[in-house]
Amino acid sequence: MVDPALDVFFTERKEAWLKKNIKASMKESEVREKQLECMQMFSREAWLPNAARRAGQMSLATHPCTFSHPSARKNKNGYATPVIADAGRSADGFLRSGNVVVETDALGNAAVLDVYKFLTLKMEDSKKLIEHIQEDSELAIDLLSIHSESYEKLKSGFLAMIDSDACNAAITSSKIKQVYFPVIDDYHQLSLLSNSGMVYELRKRFDIMRFSDESKELKELKRNNIFSERSFVELYNLTTIGYGGTKPQNISVINNQNGGKANLLFSAPPTLQKRDIRFPKKNFFSESFSFYEYREIFDALHKLFKTDYSNIRIREGRDYRLQDLMDRIITKMWAVRAVSKEQYRSEHSQLKPHQKTWLCEEFQQTRAEKNDWIDKLCKEISNWIIRTYEKLLGKQAYKLGDSERLHIHEIVTQNREALR
Repeated sequence: MVDPALDVFFTERKEAWLKKNIKASMKESEVREKQLECMQMFSREAWLPNAARRAGQMSLATHPCTFSHPSARKNKNGYATPVIADAGRSADGFLRSGNVVVETDALGNAAVLDVYKFLTLKMEDSKKLIEHIQEDSELAIDLLSIHSESYEKLKSGFLAMIDSDACNAAITSSKIKQVYFPVIDDYHQLSLLSNSGMVYELRKRFDIMRFSDESKELKELKRNNIFSERSFVELYNLTTIGYGGTKPQNISVINNQNGGKANLLFSAPPTLQKRDIRFPKKNFFSESFSFYEYREIFDALHKLFKTDYSNIRIREGRDYRLQDLMDRIITKMWAVRAVSKEQYRSEHSQLKPHQKTWLCEEFQQTRAEKNDWIDKLCKEISNWIIRTYEKLLGKQAYKLGDSERLHIHEIVTQNREALR
């Protein structure tokens, strides 16, 4: 019993041939002659031996070498070995051969396309015809048992399309992208090839998402501002890549069927937002409050400290500089708090507890309700001012007495509420 797919195949070939060869101006006898010629040409006795002889001019492949370079198929060593990846399906999370069901591609003489379509026909059991021929199934034996040629010769001819090891040696091409991979004390040569089925399966899925009737309907609803519970996907920044130029048939069968045009997703690296403010990991004063932000204040304070007399203007100038320093600390505090939500990670932070309370958004309630943290902070700020002055001025620094140190702490404490 002949599979319906085979009947459809030969019927379509006959109709196409008759349409091409029968002209309206022909006589009835000439038409009958052409019809008879067509019946003979596409009979199993005539077509199968002819197709079997031509099958070797095309090779089935899952990874055609011509996608790397159009001239990669043939070199001085012969034809590059066609690769048929027989990878199994696995829930390993990788987009790879075997995990995506795709059509097997073919490359070679485009005139043999009819044989390729014949061998890749899906039978009623969902197997391809070439699989039946490989397995010597009842269907294959029944189909290839003809008087004009032996079954074994027909089988051998058709299987030449998938015979990737006819010479018992794998042949590659210098035009294929290659990598020498280190293995112990030697190298293993890898030829990097494209899975053409996956390339065009991607385009197929893109086309369904973008141009299906449902997608068009939903986009029309959106344009008319009409609510719908269904959604659609919009793809941006797609790039089209062409294989084969004006002759996509020279690359592969699937490439020719798609006009040589495939889609690429946008794959540029993300644009990273520059951080002007970084949340400190260990200490606010050494990481967030930069040297250039306070140097001028300490220079001005030094001039006031070393003055050998004291009056109200000197004291006001000193207090003005100290308050200017506090204002800058408070301004930086707010900037750091603004980024704390997205940058602060408790598991990586080495900040002192009172600085965490002071700077982190998640401790707002603690800042408002407790005072022990701000007492420690005010003392730390006072000590930081004194130490920084002594460090910046070195041997020239004025030796501060207890009264000066106490006064600095009083200025800092006056800003307690602003520091909360």
